[in-house]
Amino acid sequence: MAIDLSRATFWGYRRENGRVGVRNHVIILPVDDISNAAAEAVGNNIKGTLALPHPYGRLQFGADLDLHFRTLIGTGCNPNVAAVVVIGIEEGWTARVVDAIKATGKPVAGFGIELHGDHDTIMRASKAAKQFMHHASALRREERPLSELWVSTKCGESDTTSGCASNPTVGNVYDKLYGHGVTLCFGETSEVTGGEHLIAARCRTPEIKAQFMRMFDRYQEMINRHKTDDLSESQPTKGNIAGGLTTIEEKALGNIQKIGRKCLVDGVIDKAETPTGPGLWFMDSSSAAAEMVTLCAASGFVVHFFPTGQGNVIGNPILPVIKLCGNPRTVRTMSEHIDVDVTGLLRKEMNLDQAGDALMDMMFQTANGRLTSAEVLGHREFVLTRLYESA
Repeated sequence: MAIDLSRATFWGYRRENGRVGVRNHVIILPVDDISNAAAEAVGNNIKGTLALPHPYGRLQFGADLDLHFRTLIGTGCNPNVAAVVVIGIEEGWTARVVDAIKATGKPVAGFGIELHGDHDTIMRASKAAKQFMHHASALRREERPLSELWVSTKCGESDTTSGCASNPTVGNVYDKLYGHGVTLCFGETSEVTGGEHLIAARCRTPEIKAQFMRMFDRYQEMINRHKTDDLSESQPTKGNIAGGLTTIEEKALGNIQKIGRKCLVDGVIDKAETPTGPGLWFMDSSSAAAEMVTLCAASGFVVHFFPTGQGNVIGNPILPVIKLCGNPRTVRTMSEHIDVDVTGLLRKEMNLDQAGDALMDMMFQTANGRLTSAEVLGHREFVLTRLYESA
């Protein structure tokens, strides 16, 4: 049965800055790679918290350093996060992350390891994390309007069924959500190659079109600068080719199905930037699954659609990833990873509206607290996007 979106609501956690999350995490966020051990120790000490280790944060510079901070700060600011403990080797960089998260009004505390060592830092940070867990556990969900939901999408391990079933299902839901003030996101700059003109034609204004083309041309210039005329084994991947996608253009045409038929591109954002209003936003981003989902989380999105063909196991620590698939073999062999089965589209047992409604129903269940397959299976991939070599 179709859902009446004009009166639709979900149950979420309203944060201090007015944003609404669908999860209630207390995260332990290392600023740099050498703070991972302390962050993981705090996560082990205080049950229910979630440490987010990563391999970067030393001797980055310029745009790469800016993106590093933007991703960490955005992760802490995400409405699915109730409170944050930040740990870094240096007080200055730690304070930079803490101060930016503090602007949202949520509880946050920072700890520098220099002049303290791991033991003292872990003890102090554990005490703060314990208090934050008490705070988070006392919070309750509230009924909120659909317009306060932020939804992102990215596909992975695509094949011919992706463009025929799972990606159009996402597009059907995006079309339905678009008119109700929901904030939506798509990206994967490399995977629109050959179809970029179709996205440009959907941009709401000439200015937005020019922004989109600048971002797309920047990617193309990077490929040309490194003399990489052939992206063999990267775009399309071997999995894509095995699934019947022989060119990047074929992959792009399937990828673009995710934005439906009615949505216009209302804005363009750089990696891990936050949209400034409702509508559909294009984010310049990697096509690597864990990287882009991490960027979507850092941009503030709280539910993610992940259509797959050959099968992908991706998850994220703070952003619930709903996986859907139209490939009968994948649904059979990897059923534990699939949240929504849309193989009925290819079997002509359901139409696109019915598939979209099935995904929509799972979206509301997830927003209201149901754990996704990736969450239940412990997939917490947190992968930062890196631009340059270290200084």
